[in-house]
Amino acid sequence: MTESNPPNWQRLLDSPPLWRLDGAVTAEAGWRLLERLDREIPWETPTLTLYGRRHPIPRSQCWMGDAEARYRYSGQDFAPRPWHPAVKELGERARALIDQLGVTSDVNSVLLNRYRDGEESMGWHADDEPELGHEPVVAALSLGAERPLRFRRRQPPRDPFNVWLPHASLLVMGAGVQECLQHALLPRAIPGLRISLTFRRVMPG
Repeated sequence: MTESNPPNWQRLLDSPPLWRLDGAVTAEAGWRLLERLDREIPWETPTLTLYGRRHPIPRSQCWMGDAEARYRYSGQDFAPRPWHPAVKELGERARALIDQLGVTSDVNSVLLNRYRDGEESMGWHADDEPELGHEPVVAALSLGAERPLRFRRRQPPRDPFNVWLPHASLLVMGAGVQECLQHALLPRAIPGLRISLTFRRVMPG
Protein backbone atom coordinates (compact mmCIF):
# COMPACT_ATOMS: atom_id res chain seq x y z
CA MET A 1 0.00 0.00 0.00
CA THR A 2 1.59 3.27 -1.10
CA GLU A 3 0.84 6.91 -0.44
CA SER A 4 -0.23 7.30 -4.09
CA ASN A 5 -2.72 4.45 -3.68
CA PRO A 6 -4.30 4.89 -0.22
CA PRO A 7 -6.91 2.42 1.03
CA ASN A 8 -10.44 3.25 -0.08
CA TRP A 9 -12.33 3.17 3.21
CA GLN A 10 -16.13 3.41 3.07
CA ARG A 11 -17.70 5.24 6.02
CA LEU A 12 -20.94 3.34 6.52
CA LEU A 13 -22.13 5.16 9.63
CA ASP A 14 -21.06 8.45 11.18
CA SER A 15 -22.33 8.07 14.73
CA PRO A 16 -21.18 5.70 16.01
CA PRO A 17 -18.44 5.28 13.38
CA LEU A 18 -18.50 2.20 11.18
CA TRP A 19 -16.08 1.66 8.28
CA ARG A 20 -15.48 -1.05 5.67
CA LEU A 21 -12.44 -1.59 3.48
CA ASP A 22 -12.71 -3.98 0.55
CA GLY A 23 -9.49 -5.71 -0.47
CA ALA A 24 -7.76 -5.51 2.91
CA VAL A 25 -5.71 -8.38 1.51
CA THR A 26 -5.70 -9.49 -2.12
CA ALA A 27 -8.44 -11.91 -3.13
CA GLU A 28 -5.90 -14.59 -4.04
CA ALA A 29 -4.05 -14.25 -0.73
CA GLY A 30 -7.40 -14.34 1.05
CA TRP A 31 -8.39 -17.66 -0.52
CA ARG A 32 -5.04 -19.16 0.43
CA LEU A 33 -5.49 -17.92 3.98
CA LEU A 34 -9.02 -19.34 4.16
CA GLU A 35 -7.77 -22.78 3.16
CA ARG A 36 -4.81 -22.62 5.51
CA LEU A 37 -6.76 -21.44 8.55
CA ASP A 38 -9.51 -23.98 7.93
CA ARG A 39 -6.86 -26.71 7.98
CA GLU A 40 -4.47 -25.49 10.68
CA ILE A 41 -6.54 -23.71 13.37
CA PRO A 42 -7.58 -25.94 16.33
CA TRP A 43 -11.29 -25.25 15.94
CA GLU A 44 -13.61 -25.90 18.89
CA THR A 45 -17.39 -25.87 19.36
CA PRO A 46 -18.16 -24.65 22.89
CA THR A 47 -21.55 -25.17 24.49
CA LEU A 48 -23.90 -22.60 26.01
CA THR A 49 -26.41 -23.12 28.79
CA LEU A 50 -29.96 -22.03 27.94
CA TYR A 51 -32.83 -22.70 30.33
CA GLY A 52 -30.75 -25.27 32.17
CA ARG A 53 -29.72 -27.24 29.05
CA ARG A 54 -26.39 -27.15 27.23
CA HIS A 55 -26.32 -26.57 23.49
CA PRO A 56 -23.35 -26.42 21.07
CA ILE A 57 -22.94 -23.03 19.44
CA PRO A 58 -23.90 -23.00 15.71
CA ARG A 59 -20.33 -22.43 14.49
CA SER A 60 -16.77 -23.30 15.51
CA GLN A 61 -14.25 -20.86 16.95
CA CYS A 62 -10.80 -20.29 18.41
CA TRP A 63 -9.59 -17.62 20.85
CA MET A 64 -6.00 -16.55 20.18
CA GLY A 65 -3.62 -13.83 21.32
CA ASP A 66 -1.07 -12.63 23.83
CA ALA A 67 -0.82 -14.73 26.99
CA GLU A 68 -2.46 -12.10 29.22
CA ALA A 69 -5.47 -11.64 26.91
CA ARG A 70 -7.90 -13.80 28.89
CA TYR A 71 -11.51 -13.28 27.89
CA ARG A 72 -14.96 -14.09 29.23
CA TYR A 73 -17.57 -14.63 26.53
CA SER A 74 -21.10 -16.06 26.80
CA GLY A 75 -20.50 -17.08 30.40
CA GLN A 76 -17.27 -18.94 29.71
CA ASP A 77 -13.62 -18.09 30.36
CA PHE A 78 -11.18 -18.40 27.48
CA ALA A 79 -7.41 -18.56 27.78
CA PRO A 80 -5.89 -17.58 24.43
CA ARG A 81 -4.00 -20.02 22.27
CA PRO A 82 -0.62 -18.75 21.03
CA TRP A 83 -0.67 -16.73 17.84
CA HIS A 84 -0.73 -18.70 14.61
CA PRO A 85 1.91 -16.99 12.41
CA ALA A 86 -0.54 -16.18 9.60
CA VAL A 87 -3.06 -14.77 12.08
CA LYS A 88 -0.37 -12.69 13.78
CA GLU A 89 0.56 -11.21 10.41
CA LEU A 90 -3.09 -10.45 9.65
CA GLY A 91 -3.43 -8.71 13.01
CA GLU A 92 -0.45 -6.50 12.22
CA ARG A 93 -1.94 -5.75 8.80
CA ALA A 94 -5.30 -4.86 10.33
CA ARG A 95 -3.68 -2.60 12.91
CA ALA A 96 -1.68 -0.72 10.25
CA LEU A 97 -4.83 -0.17 8.18
CA ILE A 98 -6.90 0.98 11.14
CA ASP A 99 -4.19 3.42 12.17
CA GLN A 100 -4.78 5.21 8.85
CA LEU A 101 -8.27 6.07 10.11
CA GLY A 102 -6.75 7.90 13.06
CA VAL A 103 -8.16 5.23 15.37
CA THR A 104 -6.14 3.58 18.13
CA SER A 105 -6.26 -0.20 17.74
CA ASP A 106 -3.73 -1.78 20.06
CA VAL A 107 -4.67 -5.34 19.05
CA ASN A 108 -3.54 -8.14 21.38
CA SER A 109 -6.07 -10.88 20.58
CA VAL A 110 -8.52 -12.27 18.06
CA LEU A 111 -11.65 -14.40 18.09
CA LEU A 112 -11.81 -16.55 14.97
CA ASN A 113 -15.23 -17.86 13.94
CA ARG A 114 -15.72 -20.57 11.32
CA TYR A 115 -19.08 -20.86 9.54
CA ARG A 116 -19.31 -24.04 7.48
CA ASP A 117 -22.21 -22.64 5.43
CA GLY A 118 -25.04 -20.14 5.63
CA GLU A 119 -26.93 -22.22 8.19
CA GLU A 120 -24.26 -21.59 10.82
CA SER A 121 -24.72 -18.31 12.61
CA MET A 122 -24.18 -15.94 15.55
CA GLY A 123 -27.06 -14.38 17.47
CA TRP A 124 -27.63 -10.78 18.52
CA HIS A 125 -24.93 -9.42 20.81
CA ALA A 126 -22.49 -6.57 21.43
CA ASP A 127 -18.79 -6.93 22.14
CA ASP A 128 -19.11 -5.03 25.40
CA GLU A 129 -17.49 -7.36 27.93
CA PRO A 130 -15.66 -5.52 30.74
CA GLU A 131 -12.33 -6.94 29.58
CA LEU A 132 -12.56 -4.85 26.40
CA GLY A 133 -12.58 -1.57 28.30
CA HIS A 134 -14.51 1.61 27.53
CA GLU A 135 -15.61 2.14 23.90
CA PRO A 136 -13.57 -0.72 22.39
CA VAL A 137 -12.53 -0.79 18.75
CA VAL A 138 -13.22 -4.16 17.07
CA ALA A 139 -12.07 -5.01 13.55
CA ALA A 140 -13.43 -8.01 11.62
CA LEU A 141 -11.62 -9.49 8.62
CA SER A 142 -13.87 -11.70 6.48
CA LEU A 143 -12.60 -14.58 4.35
CA GLY A 144 -14.70 -16.77 2.08
CA ALA A 145 -18.44 -16.63 1.42
CA GLU A 146 -19.92 -13.12 1.46
CA ARG A 147 -22.61 -12.69 4.10
CA PRO A 148 -24.43 -9.72 5.65
CA LEU A 149 -23.79 -8.66 9.23
CA ARG A 150 -27.07 -7.39 10.64
CA PHE A 151 -27.00 -4.32 12.92
CA ARG A 152 -29.67 -2.73 15.10
CA ARG A 153 -29.67 0.01 17.69
CA ARG A 154 -29.90 -1.07 21.30
CA GLN A 155 -32.60 1.49 22.05
CA PRO A 156 -35.82 2.10 20.05
CA PRO A 157 -36.22 2.77 17.26
CA ARG A 158 -34.11 -0.29 16.38
CA ASP A 159 -33.73 0.62 12.67
CA PRO A 160 -31.96 -2.63 11.64
CA PHE A 161 -29.68 -2.62 8.60
CA ASN A 162 -27.30 -4.98 6.81
CA VAL A 163 -23.60 -4.56 6.11
CA TRP A 164 -22.44 -7.04 3.49
CA LEU A 165 -18.97 -8.41 4.16
CA PRO A 166 -17.21 -9.51 0.97
CA HIS A 167 -14.25 -11.86 0.86
CA ALA A 168 -11.04 -10.14 2.05
CA SER A 169 -12.88 -7.12 3.50
CA LEU A 170 -12.18 -5.44 6.85
CA LEU A 171 -14.98 -3.98 8.95
CA VAL A 172 -14.02 -1.56 11.73
CA MET A 173 -16.47 -0.90 14.54
CA GLY A 174 -15.21 2.29 16.13
CA ALA A 175 -15.68 3.87 19.55
CA GLY A 176 -19.30 3.74 20.68
CA VAL A 177 -20.51 1.00 18.32
CA GLN A 178 -20.73 -1.66 21.03
CA GLU A 179 -22.54 0.72 23.39
CA CYS A 180 -25.08 1.85 20.78
CA LEU A 181 -25.53 -1.14 18.46
CA GLN A 182 -25.94 -4.90 18.48
CA HIS A 183 -24.96 -7.15 15.59
CA ALA A 184 -25.69 -10.69 14.42
CA LEU A 185 -24.81 -13.07 11.61
CA LEU A 186 -28.20 -14.60 10.92
CA PRO A 187 -28.83 -17.85 8.99
CA ARG A 188 -29.05 -17.41 5.23
CA ALA A 189 -29.29 -19.80 2.30
CA ILE A 190 -25.75 -18.92 1.22
CA PRO A 191 -23.36 -21.79 0.41
CA GLY A 192 -19.67 -21.83 1.16
CA LEU A 193 -17.21 -21.62 4.03
CA ARG A 194 -16.66 -18.31 5.82
CA ILE A 195 -14.02 -17.50 8.45
CA SER A 196 -14.05 -14.18 10.31
CA LEU A 197 -11.20 -12.87 12.45
CA THR A 198 -12.35 -10.26 14.96
CA PHE A 199 -9.34 -8.41 16.31
CA ARG A 200 -9.58 -6.49 19.56
CA ARG A 201 -7.67 -5.46 22.67
CA VAL A 202 -8.33 -7.20 25.96
CA MET A 203 -7.38 -5.06 28.95
CA PRO A 204 -4.90 -6.62 31.41
CA GLY A 205 -6.63 -8.13 34.44
